[in-house]
Amino acid sequence: MKEIKIIKKIIQILIIIGRPIFRFLVWCGNFVNFFKIKKIKKVKRKVRKKIKKKIIFSGWRYKVKKKKLLIIIFAVFLFLVLVSSYLIKEILADLPNVNQIYNPPHLSTKIFDRNGVLLYKFYDGENRTWVSIDKIPKTLIDATIAVEDKNFMTHKGISIKGILRAGFYNLINGEKVQGGSTITQQLVKNVFLSSERTWERKIKEMILAVMIEKELSKMQILEKYFNQVAYGGEVYGVQEASWKFFDKNVWELSDAQSAYLAGLPASPTSFLPTNNNGDYAKVRHNHVINEMLRGDFITQEKAFEMREEDLEVINNKIDILAPHFVFYIKDYIFEKFGLSNFERQGLNIKTSLDINQQKIAEEIVKEEINKVKRLNISNGAALITDVKTGDILAMVGSVNGDYNVTTALRQPGSSIKPINYLLALQKGQSVSTIIDDSPTSYHIPGQDIYTPQNYGNKYFGPVTLKTALASSLNIPSVKLLNQNGVENMIDLAEKMGINTWQDRKRFGLALALGGGEVKMVELAEAYGIFANLGEKVALNPILEIENYLGEVIYEKQVKKEKVVESKYAYLINSILSDNEARSPVFGLNSQLKIDGKTVAVKTGTTNNLRDNWCIGWTPSFLVSVWVGNNNNEPMSYVASGISGATPIWHRIMKNLIKDSNENWSIPEGVYRANVCGKEDFFVDGTEKNITCQPTKIENSD
Repeated sequence: MKEIKIIKKIIQILIIIGRPIFRFLVWCGNFVNFFKIKKIKKVKRKVRKKIKKKIIFSGWRYKVKKKKLLIIIFAVFLFLVLVSSYLIKEILADLPNVNQIYNPPHLSTKIFDRNGVLLYKFYDGENRTWVSIDKIPKTLIDATIAVEDKNFMTHKGISIKGILRAGFYNLINGEKVQGGSTITQQLVKNVFLSSERTWERKIKEMILAVMIEKELSKMQILEKYFNQVAYGGEVYGVQEASWKFFDKNVWELSDAQSAYLAGLPASPTSFLPTNNNGDYAKVRHNHVINEMLRGDFITQEKAFEMREEDLEVINNKIDILAPHFVFYIKDYIFEKFGLSNFERQGLNIKTSLDINQQKIAEEIVKEEINKVKRLNISNGAALITDVKTGDILAMVGSVNGDYNVTTALRQPGSSIKPINYLLALQKGQSVSTIIDDSPTSYHIPGQDIYTPQNYGNKYFGPVTLKTALASSLNIPSVKLLNQNGVENMIDLAEKMGINTWQDRKRFGLALALGGGEVKMVELAEAYGIFANLGEKVALNPILEIENYLGEVIYEKQVKKEKVVESKYAYLINSILSDNEARSPVFGLNSQLKIDGKTVAVKTGTTNNLRDNWCIGWTPSFLVSVWVGNNNNEPMSYVASGISGATPIWHRIMKNLIKDSNENWSIPEGVYRANVCGKEDFFVDGTEKNITCQPTKIENSD
C-alpha cells in the first residue's frame, strides 16, 4: 500500500513537471507553423490514378505510424517502470515520514524573573522562538513570497516556472542570485533533509514538497517556514531574527525592517551588515523591495518610503542575568520534572527571582568582599527568600566564578545551633534554664578526646539557654547536644529540610558547632520554619511554565507543612531577635542590630576560619550570607557581628525591610513570667523547674 501511494505521488510529480513542458513544445510547434510556407501544386494529369496511389500510400504510412506509436508508448512505459523502480529502491526506501512535519523544531527555553525580565535563553545550536502566523506582519509574508517564491499561493509544492525563471535570471546576472526551490521545498529541506547538493536529495525534496502540500494549508506551511528557516549564525526563526537585528518582537517590525529580514535566508552571511557587508545588504534590501513592487505587493509610493527609511541593524548578544540562579533553575527543572532536552523544549519559565533585589544583592556582596580582600577573603554569596511562599528573590552564588556557594556543601559553624536549642526546648527546657559555660572534655571510646572551646577562649560560667544561644557560646551548645543526642538532632534537622547528614556515623558532638556540611538553600528552608512559626514551606523558585504555544503547563501552588509547634519556633525567634541577650559577646551596637526593626539573626564561623555565615529572618523574609574562599583556604581574620558575612547581611536585610516592621504574633501556649527577677517567655510551666542562681553576666550588669 505504501508503494502504491508513493507511485501515485511520483505520477503527480511527473504530471506537474510534464504539463508546462508539453505546453512549451506545443507553443514551439505553433511558432514554426506560423512561418511555414504552404506550396500548392496544380493537378495536371491523371487525377484518379494519383488519388488511388495516394490512398494506398496513406494506408501504408498509417500502419507505419501506428507501429512507431506503439513502440514509443512501450518505451515510455518501460522508462517509467525503470524510473519508478530506481526511485523506490534508491530514494523512496528511506524517505522520511511526512508526519514529522507536525513535530516542533528545536526551540529555545527562556528563563524570566517574576516581572517578565529575560534572564537567559538556553538552546542547543539553534536559537529559536515559535511565533504564530497571525503575529507575523503581512509585509514580511508578502516580501518573503515575492523574493523567494512568487507562485507560492498557486503551485502544488514545486514550480517549473520558478526553476526556469531563476535559471534565466541567474544566467543574465552571471551569478546565483535566485534559487529554484519553492518555500515548501525549503521547508522540507530544513525539516527532513541535509543541504547536500545531489539529484537524490533534490528528488526527495520534490516528492516531500508535494506530499506536504497535501497535508498542510498554505498558511500552515508559511508558519512552519518562518519558524524553521535560518537567519544567520545560531539565529533561527523570524522572532529570534527580529530580536537579534532590531531588538523588538516580529509583530513590531516596520515595513522596511520586514523587507530586510525577508532577504536574509538566501545567504545570511552575505547580506548581514554586521559582517561588514553594508553595501551588499543594501543592494539585497532594494532587490526585495523591487520584487515586491514587481509582484504588485506594494505601490511605488510605499516602495519609495521603504527605501528611504533609515535601517539601524544591530547585533544583539545574549547576556545572562543572575547566572548562578539561572543554572540552578536548569538543575531544578531536571530534578523536579525530569526534562532531559531542556534546551530544545521551547519553554517559557517564569521564576520567583526579583531582578532588582538581585542586582542590589550582587552589588553589596561585591563591594563588601572588596573591602576585606586583605583578610584573605576572596568570595561571598547571598540568598534572599520569601518565607511565606518559598520564593527565591535573589541568589548570588559567587563574586568570582561559576562556583555556586548557595548549593555547595559548606560547614555552617555556629549558625546550626538553633536546631540544637529547638530540640532542647522540645525536650522540656526553657529559655531560663541554667547551663554551665566552662571548659570540658569528652572521652568517646575509639576517638580522640574532644575538648570544645569558646570563641576567644572566654567562658562565662552559669548562663541561661537564652544567653548561650544569643551570644553563640560553644560549650553550652555541646553540652546540650550531649543531653539531646546526636541522632535526635539529625532527625529534627532532616524533618526541617537538611538532607546532607545521611552518613550518620560521621557525626558526633562536634555537630553542635557546625561539624556537618549543609547547603545554604537547605538551611534557608529549615530556618524559614522559624520565620513561619513552625510551618515548613519548601523553596520553589518556579512560578509558572508555558510550552512553546503559550499554554500554561505548570503553575506554582504553595504547600505548607507543620513540622514544629509554633510556641517553640516563637521562643527561638525571641532569643535571636533580643539585642541585649547577644550583647555579652557582640555588644549592643553590632551589625546584627537593625534599628527599629525586629529581626532574628544567627552567625557562624568554623574553627579553621574557612567559612563565615550570617543568617537572619523576619516574618516575611530570610537573608543568608556566606564569605570565604572557594578552595577552602582559611581566612586570616574574621569577627562575627563585625566583619565578614555580617556587614553584607546587614545591608541586604536593611534594604529589604526598609518600608516595613513586622513582628511575630505570640502564639497560643506562650506567656510571660517573672523568673529570678527577670521577665521572659515560657511554655508548658517550664518556669517552675528553674533554680535561681547568680551568673557572671548578671553580676556584671
